[in-house]
Amino acid sequence: WHVQPANWQPFAPFGFSGIFNAAALVFFAFIGFDAVTSAAEEVRNPRRDLPIGIIGSLAVCTVLYVVVAAIMTGIVPFAKFAGVDHPVSLALQFAGQNWVAGFVDLGAILGMTTVILVMTYGQTRVIFAMSRDGLLPERLSSVHPVHATPYFATWTVGVVFAAIAAFVPLNVLAELINIGTLAAFTLISVAVLVLRKTRPELPRAFRCPGVPVVPLLSIGFCLFLMAHLQALTWAAFLVWLALGLVIYFAYARRNAVLHSAAR
Repeated sequence: WHVQPANWQPFAPFGFSGIFNAAALVFFAFIGFDAVTSAAEEVRNPRRDLPIGIIGSLAVCTVLYVVVAAIMTGIVPFAKFAGVDHPVSLALQFAGQNWVAGFVDLGAILGMTTVILVMTYGQTRVIFAMSRDGLLPERLSSVHPVHATPYFATWTVGVVFAAIAAFVPLNVLAELINIGTLAAFTLISVAVLVLRKTRPELPRAFRCPGVPVVPLLSIGFCLFLMAHLQALTWAAFLVWLALGLVIYFAYARRNAVLHSAAR
């Protein structure tokens, strides 16, 4: 038995501020679950299957994350994880399981392949849908004549992902992804409130329960986590947001399908 309960004392050495600062960064580990919604058009019963897929996988992974983190910090004092990019294998090495640590490292490498595939799939579908709606160039919604897949959007996402991975440090990238995702979740929650009020007749594959309480809680938590990210991350986010607004007003707004229909 390698877990030492003494390693958990004090349980929160940096207090609530440390917990919230870490939560703003660890949020990165929970981003992929929303990618399930990008496959809504390819699901037989999205009204039933999407909530089950998102909430079920989120619950299972949360339990696994908590259990693994508790065991790791019980084996190794938390301070020794500073600057370590292989914490699980480090804990196994402390426990004298060097050969298992090697397999864990190999599994992590193979697991990253799955993550890359899933995130590429999700982002490709988002870009494909935006292009189809006129928000991005029409070329990005091109479908392969044989395989019926959005091949041009897939290649575009792959090239952009590769360039970012090659030149942006992981910790910086994680914070940028977090603030962008939190901002997107905030806008989605605002949209739920607005559309439920202004367009109640719209057919919805899934209806958010507990409106307006659930969307308001989502907005509050997202803004709270965003407030705990670094100033440099906020600066980069605002620059990226400004670039997006330029693209929207210069191209997307003029070519959007909804805007054309409204006219």
